[in-house]
Amino acid sequence: MSVTPATVPARVCAGVDWAKDDHAVCIVDADGEVLDRFMVEHTAAGLKRLIRRLLMAGVVEVGIERGDGPVIEALLAAELVVLVIAPNQVKNLRSRYGSAGNKDDRHDAYVLADVVRTDRRRLTPLTRSTPATIALRSSVRARRNLVEHRVAAANQLRAHLQIVFPGIVGLFAAIDSPISLGFLERFTTQTKADWLTPDRLAAWISKVGYSGRVPAEVLHARLLAAPRGTNHSEAESNAAVTLAFVAVLHGLNTQIAALADVIAEQLEVHPDAHIIKSLPRAVTLRAARLLAEIGDARGRFPTADSLACLAGVAPSTRQSGKVKAVTFRWSADKELRDALCGFAGDCRRANLWAADLYDRARARGHDHPHAVRILGRAWANIIWRCWQDGVAYDPDRHNALQRVLNEHTPKAA
Repeated sequence: MSVTPATVPARVCAGVDWAKDDHAVCIVDADGEVLDRFMVEHTAAGLKRLIRRLLMAGVVEVGIERGDGPVIEALLAAELVVLVIAPNQVKNLRSRYGSAGNKDDRHDAYVLADVVRTDRRRLTPLTRSTPATIALRSSVRARRNLVEHRVAAANQLRAHLQIVFPGIVGLFAAIDSPISLGFLERFTTQTKADWLTPDRLAAWISKVGYSGRVPAEVLHARLLAAPRGTNHSEAESNAAVTLAFVAVLHGLNTQIAALADVIAEQLEVHPDAHIIKSLPRAVTLRAARLLAEIGDARGRFPTADSLACLAGVAPSTRQSGKVKAVTFRWSADKELRDALCGFAGDCRRANLWAADLYDRARARGHDHPHAVRILGRAWANIIWRCWQDGVAYDPDRHNALQRVLNEHTPKAA
């Protein structure tokens, strides 16, 4: 008796080319033939229409170029498998379908759909972190953005003061510190600063609670040694500009501090906080950033190498014939690389193994950023193992660290 094989349902794939106002969608069958093409607006009604047409066509897997946002939320809510294909990969894949390599949204949607059909085994379904981690990542990145704004505003204020009131530029440690901003609010022009004597300056810094260790006499001498600022009719206009920058910096300082408090609270209750906080010099903000960028979706990094590669701390190797080149990995998650390298560059001050690895890299002729990436690559293995096992970093179980410690321990006579 012959056995009729079970019918395998035809595999239908889709690609969505994301845009700001509308999205191009393409649906292909198991042979790569286009079943449907359409555009949807980036509205609630448009996303509902997108999901309805995908489900009606029998789509199960969708290729797209980014892994966050309302479109992703809608696709996941419909229980569709989302496969993220990086924009640089899509750019290279265009040549598979034509030599011109032109950028066209409708064509890119087809490329995404067809790559899902043909290269499914190479693609990993999107795995997302928990809401707690996503919220922490949002807070951490928002704080970093505000810090960048503060640096820009401080640089603008410094450039302004170097022309109109140079004495204040190097008076205190930082131009955006509370004491510098308070001084500028009280002494907005060179004329007002001329009223100061060592005793008057000492009384003022005592009143505002100045915690620096520089005596008032030294601060006053700095004011006198600096070039004179404007003290004519333009002084008041310049003072208005100064106060505008001061107000901006006050607001930024307040919000940065507020977000730091929020981040500390979010980190405290995060289930993986004990893992990251156990790393050397992983204080609250650094630990929060490292945890936020790595996330807590274990399936995202099946191996330590996958973490190192996405973080950009593993080099890129190219070989053709007898020519082999090991170069900087440009294609990486820049936020993750910055977080991991920032940690690696700082931890060597508290971990003898990290310091030894960094020093040996520098001795081989590598510059500081390269040496930090080498150290970051080594830490990626350790962090990944702790992260996968859910255990804190234990220096006593770090064999490489113990060997370095033994090497530096004086032997008994």
